[in-house]
Parts: sequence; C-alpha cells; structure tokens
Amino acid sequence: MNHWRTTWVAFKTILFKEIRRFTRIWPQTLLPPGITMALYFVIFGNLIGSRIGTMDGYAYIDYIVPGLIMMSVITNSYSNVVSSFFSTKFQRSIEELMVAPVSPHTILLGYVFGGVARGLAVGLIVTIMSLFFTRLQVQHLGLTVAVVFLTSLVFALGGFINAVFAKTFDDISIIPTFVLTPLTYLGGVFYSISMLPEFWQKVSMVNPILHMVNAFRYGILGVSDIPIGVALTLMGVFIVLLYSISYWLLSRGIGMRQ
Repeated sequence: MNHWRTTWVAFKTILFKEIRRFTRIWPQTLLPPGITMALYFVIFGNLIGSRIGTMDGYAYIDYIVPGLIMMSVITNSYSNVVSSFFSTKFQRSIEELMVAPVSPHTILLGYVFGGVARGLAVGLIVTIMSLFFTRLQVQHLGLTVAVVFLTSLVFALGGFINAVFAKTFDDISIIPTFVLTPLTYLGGVFYSISMLPEFWQKVSMVNPILHMVNAFRYGILGVSDIPIGVALTLMGVFIVLLYSISYWLLSRGIGMRQ
C-alpha cells in the first residue's frame, strides 16, 4: 500500500511540475501555436482554399483543419518532453530523481504525460480557433479522442528519447527540424494522397504521420485515405516500442549525465 502511495505521489508531483512549467509561461507555449494555426486557417483555408474548391467532397478548409490540429498536437507533445527532460539533465537534477526511491516507470510516465497534457491543451486551443473559420461536426467522437491521445503519447515518448541522447540544446531541435516537419507536411495535412501518382502514394504509406492524420480526419469528417485499423495498430506498436526503449534507457541511466 505504501509503495503504491509513494508511486502515485511521485507521479503526480512530476506531472504537476510539468503542467505548471508550460502553463506558467503560456505566452511562449500555448499562445504561439494558436496564432500560427490561425494564420494557416486564413491563408490556406480562406484565401487559397477558396481557389482550390473541395477535397474529397469537403470544403478545403474543412479538410485541412484535422491535419492542422494534429500538427500542433505532434509538435507540442514532442517539444515539451524533449526540452523539459533535457533541461533536467543539463541542470543535473535528474541525478536526484535517479537515486530517489522512485521507479523508472514513474519518472517516464510523469514526463510523458506532461507532454501529452501540453499537446492536448494546444490541440484544444487550435480546435477552438478553427471554429471561427469553419464548423466542425465530429462523426466519431470516441475514435477522435483516442487517436489524438495515442498520437500525443507517441511523440511525447519520441521527445523523451531525443532528450536522452541530446548533448547540447542544439541537439533537441535537429529531429523536429529535419524529421518531424518534413514528415508532417508530407503526411496528408494539406492534401489527399489520392492526388499523387501511384508510386508516391505507396511511398507516402511509409510515413506514420500520414496514418495518424488520416485516422483523426476520419474521426471528424468520416473520410480517410488509409484503413483505420492499420493506423490504430501502427500507433499501438509505436507506443509499445518507444516506451520499451525509453524505459530501458532510463533504467540503465544511459545519457543521464552531462
């Protein structure tokens, strides 16, 4: 009983610290994504979208809104964990956690769910912003919530692994700049892969973000370029794999000392 109580207190402490961390500086963490997405809605949705017309039977702005929400969730879930955990390493406070009677599972879950909290918070803000430009009618609420949560979890775990191997503050921006951003823009956020030649459609299927964006779009609009079961399975596999790697790194203390 005392073990579970201690574990819960430790998890809650790390999680609340992470939440306070990004809410305390909300003009830097929560406001900019909302403003950036509002610009996307205006430029791509209203100005360019009016010339494009429809996409898979929906107005262009309606089609891109789910992708833009997911883009903000992915970016913020990842960046919160990678910056927070690396700062903990850099300040050497991670050593205190490592010697405390706290399970690596507890430490990992505290940081990861902190990233999930920021991802979901930003996703909610962007969703509210989108209501000023279009009307969202969610077709499958349960699936929509499940997909956005699982996606946020995947990239929070990815951010943790990046933070473990990062040696400098510059290292935490390499993956978002050269991997996440290209994959996101090529992940069907702004277009349907049915528009691509057959060869590039097959190449696009390798992009995991494509599956996540389409599963979320299906939850909201009811249309998707990929089977939903495949997308959910892929997310489940990534979560198990990334969690296992993260736990192994943390339990072995790999990369914990600067």
